[in-house]
Amino acid sequence: MGSAVETGQGLAPNQKPLPRSATGAKWFLLLTAVLSSISFFALDNTIVADVQPKIVDSLGEINKLTWISVGFALGAVVVQLFWGKVFTQMDTKRSLLVAVVLFETGSAVCGAAPTMNALIVGRTLCGVGGVGIYVGAINIISFSTTEAERPGCLGFVGLTWGIGTVLGPIISGAFAGSSATWRWRFYISLCVGGAAAPIYLWLIVPHDPRPGVPVKEKLRILDLPGAVLNAGFLVSGIMAISFGGTVYPWYSSKIIGLFVCSGVLFILFALQQVFLIIPETRLFPREFLRSYEQIILFTLIAASVACAFVPVCFIPLYFQFVFGDSAIAAGVHLLPFACIMVFAVISNGILMGVLGYYMPWYLSGRILVVIGSALMHTVQLDTSVSRIYGYSVILALGTGLFSQASFPVSQAKITGIALSLTISNSVFLNQATAKIARIMPEASLPEIQQAISSAGGPFFSSLSSEQQTAAQKALVSTIGNLYYMLVAAGALTIVLSLFLKREKLFVQKAPEHPEAALSEPDAIREMSSSDAVSEKPAESPK
Repeated sequence: MGSAVETGQGLAPNQKPLPRSATGAKWFLLLTAVLSSISFFALDNTIVADVQPKIVDSLGEINKLTWISVGFALGAVVVQLFWGKVFTQMDTKRSLLVAVVLFETGSAVCGAAPTMNALIVGRTLCGVGGVGIYVGAINIISFSTTEAERPGCLGFVGLTWGIGTVLGPIISGAFAGSSATWRWRFYISLCVGGAAAPIYLWLIVPHDPRPGVPVKEKLRILDLPGAVLNAGFLVSGIMAISFGGTVYPWYSSKIIGLFVCSGVLFILFALQQVFLIIPETRLFPREFLRSYEQIILFTLIAASVACAFVPVCFIPLYFQFVFGDSAIAAGVHLLPFACIMVFAVISNGILMGVLGYYMPWYLSGRILVVIGSALMHTVQLDTSVSRIYGYSVILALGTGLFSQASFPVSQAKITGIALSLTISNSVFLNQATAKIARIMPEASLPEIQQAISSAGGPFFSSLSSEQQTAAQKALVSTIGNLYYMLVAAGALTIVLSLFLKREKLFVQKAPEHPEAALSEPDAIREMSSSDAVSEKPAESPK
């Protein structure tokens, strides 16, 4: 299904899996180190969901708060395609180590950040390095495992990602509520990276996917101009959405200029990819657009991560606003969502491997997402906690049923994260600010923004009980409105799911090895060329 064709990840063309140098305990250590790094990258996606008040108290600059989350996702999305090219051209071990160093450097900058700007820079570095670790892990597992082992190992990658994502707010809340403070959540990544570094150095075999090719030629194939244009239009567009209405008015010249800049750079990127570059060096696989099913899968996965990230970020916020919960207590309320989503992911991985059909998972999952999102929209101040748990469980079950069904389409995943975080944060801040300003016209804009981002705080405590109730209702209704986005995404993808082929994805390659049936991870190896999309339905349905 999903393939490396979107990202360049996976084995290079005509590349064969290498004999594994690490076996037994060494292989277990290597796999554990790789999965640990991925888990911390996943944690960083949602790690600031419920510690924003603590960060604002420490660093101030409330108007830049959304960039703590957006900067991380933006750093990942702008280099996703580029990392895919790097791992198909450069030595895999060295490339992974560079990604680890970038991620650890970003974590150190975040932990020691004296200002909000420094924290944003650190978060961006974490995104740049973290997505490199993710792509590198898939490459290393792809070329160092057999066909029988590969699906299970890559399944652990997806499972680790999912668990890390939903546990982020819980872990960050634990640090924020302790004497260690929120800074140590970032410092702990240094400890994990320090423990994993010797394992990477000693157990990962250096592997050049294009031996004998000069470095200068490899750099040419990386398509640096395309990478710059790709980053430019993404950064401009996300900045416009993030700043609009919160930092500058939507009609201001700055916001309009950012949208125009994004559009122009996108057109230049498209022209450069089509006319000014040979297929061998193209950053974006143009053939991807010729497959309607690949486009559908991209849309489905981008929508699936939105269905995970909006609840993960805003369910804790609801409990902080309504019940005055601490960061750790608010994070604990995510456990039903997290547990059911992980259960659904595991069930999907097992049952889809046995049954083979993939289209029903997308369709049934999207139906549950629409139902769960619609129910979450109905949550009010007096909604019981048990009902919220029940609604979130339906949403989690629907998301988990298909979120890993084509997880190697990581460009779709990272793009979905960046867009869902940017749009949901922008909508929440714009609507919440406008509603509270109508309730308390005497309050200044900085006071209102501080109250929203601090989940209440001293400003709310100074209000009368009637004003507090009115403000809480406004904030809860704003959070509820965010689920309209998930309902719309779910409805769209239900329709798209109907156009997926009703065929089995897993086809046995040889009777004597039924466990080695071709699966989606094998498609990474077979379809890793960025210049062609396989027509074999067993490897990637069209």
